[in-house]
Amino acid sequence: MNSAPLHPVEASPQADPLAAWLARVVILDTMGPFIYIGTLSEIHGHVLILTAADVHDSTDSSSTKEFYIARTRELGVHSNRDIVAVQRQHVVSISPLDAVQI
Repeated sequence: MNSAPLHPVEASPQADPLAAWLARVVILDTMGPFIYIGTLSEIHGHVLILTAADVHDSTDSSSTKEFYIARTRELGVHSNRDIVAVQRQHVVSISPLDAVQI
């Protein structure tokens, strides 16, 4: 296991396209059943750090990911994690929550 410290990307769109969304509530949709909704707090290369996050397993409910996201847009984020690290390789899309059209 590599114990080298992670170095966050500077808050500059030139450094990483997602840096423009730092401090915004975003949705990370994954290849699997999980979606992550929370404040994009840090970018460490291949790891995205969300705070005040909702980690949702869509197999735990009968609603689709899209329905859950739309409800979250309407009602707000139901945070169940103070902080979560998500491997970027598992993310298929990312968007700001306020960009969701309901």
